[in-house]
Amino acid sequence: MEVKTIVPSGVVPTLCRMCETRCAINVHIKNHVLTAITPFEGHPVNQGRMCPRGGAALDLFYHLDRILKPLKRQDNGSFKEISYEQALDEISARLAALKQQFGAQSVGVWKGEGLGFHQQEGYARRFIHGFGSPNYFSNDSACFNGRYLGFHLVCGFYNPFPEFNQSQLIMLLGTNPPICHPPFMREFADARSKGAKLVMIDPRLNPVACYADIFAQPYPGTDGALAWGLIRYLIKTNNYDRDLVDRYSIGFDKIAAYAEKFTPEYVEQQSGIYASVVEEIAGLIIKNSPGISIYPGAGLEHHENGVNSIRAFTVLACLCGTLGLPTGMFRPVPLGIRELAPADSMTPDGTHPIGADKFPALYDIRRECHTMTAMDYMLGRGAYPFKGLIIAAANPAVTNPNTRKVEEALASLDLLVVNDFFMTRTARLAHYILPGSTFLEREELHFYPTQQRVNITTKVARVEGLHDEYLMWRDLALRLGFGEALFPWQDDTEVNRWLLEPTGLTVDKLRRHPEGYVYKPVEYQKHLRSALPTPSGKLEFASPYLQELGLDEIPVYRAPSYRTRADDNYPLVMTTGARKSLFYHSRHQNIARFRDVHPDAEVEIHPADAADLGIVEGEQVRVVSDLGELVLRAAVKHAAELSRGVVEIYHGWEDWRVNFLIHDDVNDPISGFPLLKAVPVRIEKIDA
Repeated sequence: MEVKTIVPSGVVPTLCRMCETRCAINVHIKNHVLTAITPFEGHPVNQGRMCPRGGAALDLFYHLDRILKPLKRQDNGSFKEISYEQALDEISARLAALKQQFGAQSVGVWKGEGLGFHQQEGYARRFIHGFGSPNYFSNDSACFNGRYLGFHLVCGFYNPFPEFNQSQLIMLLGTNPPICHPPFMREFADARSKGAKLVMIDPRLNPVACYADIFAQPYPGTDGALAWGLIRYLIKTNNYDRDLVDRYSIGFDKIAAYAEKFTPEYVEQQSGIYASVVEEIAGLIIKNSPGISIYPGAGLEHHENGVNSIRAFTVLACLCGTLGLPTGMFRPVPLGIRELAPADSMTPDGTHPIGADKFPALYDIRRECHTMTAMDYMLGRGAYPFKGLIIAAANPAVTNPNTRKVEEALASLDLLVVNDFFMTRTARLAHYILPGSTFLEREELHFYPTQQRVNITTKVARVEGLHDEYLMWRDLALRLGFGEALFPWQDDTEVNRWLLEPTGLTVDKLRRHPEGYVYKPVEYQKHLRSALPTPSGKLEFASPYLQELGLDEIPVYRAPSYRTRADDNYPLVMTTGARKSLFYHSRHQNIARFRDVHPDAEVEIHPADAADLGIVEGEQVRVVSDLGELVLRAAVKHAAELSRGVVEIYHGWEDWRVNFLIHDDVNDPISGFPLLKAVPVRIEKIDA
């Protein structure tokens, strides 16, 4: 592995990409060798702090198993190294043949989380639309889009990061900030030092809950009942923002009428949260409004009714008066760069995006196709043949539900190309594997919307012979005849210059500001001066758009099916999706020092449930759903950590894939998200 560094020796600031928080770091170089990573002191996001994942970026960069040359599958299933030029020549020829035989929409792209988000997504979208297909997929089909849609449908925008440090009350739902968003912890500490209250709602005890004023454990998938109970309480006691409701919202009467039945006692019946606790939470909300931060995490979107639960909490936040406030839902102003992703005018005419008929809101609002439906198309069960797919650092053979079906579908493709760092479960199924470049090898823009701050990362090093993602998409597009029109730039620096041109900022100026550049001061309560970006220009407590689609006009609560249609064969409910402290979804498992901390998979179980089953700590057990089974180690937790009847399995293991247990056709009706966090299962002892 021959590495060229930006300087022979020295310290180079950039942004970490071991998760999506994008903390500022310093990369230390000595004699063209990357030797260490330390936190950058002057950035407001992490303020000189760094988690262990950031320090392991060099483990990733120099990993002995890293793929550094293109690989081609042989007839016997093995892979052979080939040149970059041969790989792209063959891939582009096969893409052109599929287009000629089956049409452009027979091909799609799938952007994963492993490489990045903003620009990597733009490149992938630009490529597939230039090819003539609408079929863009991403990891967001099972994470993020649910929350985006929930907020967007009410207020027309989604800013997931309030200024927690100014809050008087922080309410967290289905999230684990020390693992998911470490910088939040400093903001929480700042708020707590000024007297802020903390409410944590989660079926599972996490570290933040230990410091909460109120910790409530609902039955999985019942958060929406709590939201409605709090909405009712505010309305009944006349403790909501009347001016906001009267002047800036539609649908309040329908919300008020529907909320009537959600008495504290009814919420307790539905969610398991004591009626007195519901009233106590409502009292804290009333006392601390409008300085409230309500933060729904990914835990809410992975249910049959996830979007409506998030919509309900968004309505609650609005009734508390948080719209436009720094602690609540304020709308950042974008910098105004050019768009890499194609405009609607570039979307191919006469094409039928996969899944848009089943989940039109997902495509209308996010311009994204549905990954679960894509599997049916690959297997010949769609409206047209789907034969080719380019996957950029996604691992659906691990992360998508119904793993057996996913593997069958991917293996059935005429052409599967995977762009990644390592030989993942998904990469093993590919016809071609193209090596991925790490964040240390890319220059890209990154935005911190809450601060209206932009950074540009530094291309710290280059691995000889390895091409980054921009070059991969450009070189394929050139071979297919649309590269000169849509990918005219020689490298990612030229891309960034083009993106920034309308803003007056330059690449050079951003390079001089490793702490980030605030492009415009934040303005709050913009709804007082201009319409909200919803169809009506107001908060839509009731959505005419969803009503036209035949979906719930208001965020109706429906109890999860495991509670309404209980099956004695599967008496436990399994949640999954929580992250480990050092892993990030399916990433970082091959970093040896991380694996020492998390050596294998386990099913976490309440001690009373374990005792009933005769299961002891560390014993191998079989977890069974009506779809599949999984053998792994039992971890008997403290009684306070899990509600009785709930079990938890981490979701990203390559060798213990929990998605063998999870259906792909139990979906939220708005987002299409799969049910990941309320799956009926049983646990069986394995006889010696």
